Amino acid sequence: MTTDIIARCRSIAAAHAHLDGPLLPVLHAVQDQIGHVPMAAYPALAEELGLSTAEIHGVVSFYPDFRTEPGGRRVLRVCRAEACQAMGAAALGDDLKARLGVEWHGTTEDGAVTLEPAYCLGLCACAPAALVDDRPVGRVTADGLERLAREGSA
Repeated sequence: MTTDIIARCRSIAAAHAHLDGPLLPVLHAVQDQIGHVPMAAYPALAEELGLSTAEIHGVVSFYPDFRTEPGGRRVLRVCRAEACQAMGAAALGDDLKARLGVEWHGTTEDGAVTLEPAYCLGLCACAPAALVDDRPVGRVTADGLERLAREGSA
C-alpha cells in the first residue's frame, strides 16, 4: 500500500466529512477513484470520519459491492436474486466460473475479468441479468457474457 493511496483515501474522506452519514458516500468515492477500498486505508478513513476501523470494516464487508482488492479490467456482476435464479442464474454462474477459471469475487489470472455475484439488479423482467462494468444486460447467456466480459479487457 502506497502512502499515496492512503493520502487519496484521506482526502476523499475529508471532502465528504461534512455530510450527514458520510461513510457510504466516502466508500463509493474511494472505490470509484481507486478501484477498491484498501484495508490499509481503514485507519485513515476512520480517523477522518471519527469512526472506528471496526465500523469501516463492518460496512465494507456487509455490502457485496465493495471490494478490498483491485478488480479486473472488466467487472462482471451476475444477478443471483430469485427471478434470475428461476431463469437459470445458478447454472449460468457455474458455467461462467468454469469458463473464467475463478470463483465468485475472483479475478482471472491475466487480470482481465472479475466475476462477482449481485443480489437483484432490478432487471427481473429480463432475467437472467448481469452488469458488465456498469452496463446492464438482460436475458444473458454464458457465451454472451463471456464475450462481453472479454471485449475491451485485453
